[in-house]
Amino acid sequence: MTQAEQLAQRFDVAVIGGGAAGLSAAVVLGRARRSVIVIDTGSPRNAPASGVHGFLSLDGISPAELIETGRKEVEHYGGLVVHGEAQSARRTADGFEVAVDEGRVVSARRLLVTTGLVDELPDVSGVRQRWGRDVVHCPYCHGWEIRDQAVGVLGTGGAAVHQTLLFRQWTSDLVLFTHTAPPLTEEQAEQLTASGVRVVTGIVDSVEVADDRITGVRLSDGTVIARQAVVVAPQFVASSQVLATLGLRPTPHPSGHGAFIAADPTGLTEVPGVWVAGNVTNLMAQVVTAAAEGVSAAAAINADLITEDTRRAVTAYRRTHLHTGNHATTSERADHMSTDSGEIAGGDATHADHPDVTVMFTQEFWDERYSTSDRIWSGNANPHLVATATDLVPATALDVGSGEGADAIWLASQGWRVTGVDVSRVALDRADKQAAEAGAEIGGRITWQQADVLSWDPAPLQFDLVSAQFMHLPRPELEALHRRLAAAVRPGGTLLIVGHDRETSIGRHHFPDLLFTADQIAATLDPDDWHIVAATPERQTVDPDGQSITVRDAVLRAVRRH
Repeated sequence: MTQAEQLAQRFDVAVIGGGAAGLSAAVVLGRARRSVIVIDTGSPRNAPASGVHGFLSLDGISPAELIETGRKEVEHYGGLVVHGEAQSARRTADGFEVAVDEGRVVSARRLLVTTGLVDELPDVSGVRQRWGRDVVHCPYCHGWEIRDQAVGVLGTGGAAVHQTLLFRQWTSDLVLFTHTAPPLTEEQAEQLTASGVRVVTGIVDSVEVADDRITGVRLSDGTVIARQAVVVAPQFVASSQVLATLGLRPTPHPSGHGAFIAADPTGLTEVPGVWVAGNVTNLMAQVVTAAAEGVSAAAAINADLITEDTRRAVTAYRRTHLHTGNHATTSERADHMSTDSGEIAGGDATHADHPDVTVMFTQEFWDERYSTSDRIWSGNANPHLVATATDLVPATALDVGSGEGADAIWLASQGWRVTGVDVSRVALDRADKQAAEAGAEIGGRITWQQADVLSWDPAPLQFDLVSAQFMHLPRPELEALHRRLAAAVRPGGTLLIVGHDRETSIGRHHFPDLLFTADQIAATLDPDDWHIVAATPERQTVDPDGQSITVRDAVLRAVRRH
């Protein structure tokens, strides 16, 4: 099989970045019998270093040898490693597409980004050229190699004294060049004097080199202080080009040393289906730490895929049993009845049209229904959502039962970053197309996710607005979903649930057992944790005969207190 043919397949996981984190993850995924591809430029951050340290049983191995060994292990377990630069990624209805250089495209169900970071070094002549050799930053990576040498610390920030005292453990011949660091406090000056550290003020002009070795540090006044190694404090900035195309931006690190991509302990980001591991999310991770984080992320991704595979198997099982007359029980019924036009899905159907009501909760039903027309719903955002979100500051939103995407697209147009979830792939493809047509600024703010709400849980992600519009399920499943959605609201965030009011709509719909009241929804929330407003407002709509009618909706708007 040619590489072009290999790339044409749909992978379970695409790993972007082939360092210790990415390769370790790929090995774990390969051993889990997942199809995995690693996309790597072949330019590891630690390439200038003579060896990797602190990695049990591999101490001193060269970075190139570690990568080569890791690639062979990935391939041993069936993984594919390709040389290339991932330039962008986009969400599809069933996963992601990654655009790689030379016009190549990789399709995968999940993404793991392990692209590391960029070291932004001080602007001092010679520092970049000697970086990773005798210009270093981490005592645990390089301290042993420069032990007992004449070492200079280039002060560039508030952590200069801390870094100097760290390296004092490895050498007694230590000079702190204050350079652009803040003036020393009395306490810091005393600590350095007591530790035998010499302090040299003034701006550093360059690092002096002879015979391919550092010989000294030159100040702007021409003074040269003999040194054999120089310690610097780079700014660490996550390499996040691909993540930016998915709406993920670096966050300033609390230490002030750079910016990273935020994620949960397993590496899951705010974008469902996208994980990160290694230095892209942990600026201080050494090679062994990055490898361990890759293993952790791989296990989490495999568990997520198992959940999806199981859900699909259950859906297929239900479909088979429905079609053979073995009707599902209430607890087995599948997904939602969702609209963005304000009318219950299936509300105009008769029992003759659908003798088995459970069919209406399946992905198959909704895919078929969406396929019957270019547009099923009005294309307008639900009015209760518009009224609620207009009063809020745009942040992150979860739209459950997103359908053809009207609500999600409207939210994105107002500046929200939206995750739209629906059971139907046909609907999500249509929504994705509509969002793209609305413009890159709007489409780039939306992530689409296919999911069965009976088994899907947004945890551990949380949002500033969680909306479920006209989703009608059997009561136990509906209450369980509402509890999961409530848990997905951040403190200070808003939960908005809208449906057809049971008390005023029961005579108009063929499936009254699926209707609810606002008070029934409110009963699932703890009033000590929520500020709750339950209402049944009127609105005008059009019935199946084209007549204007007045209906009442069940509307719950709740703000999480803490």
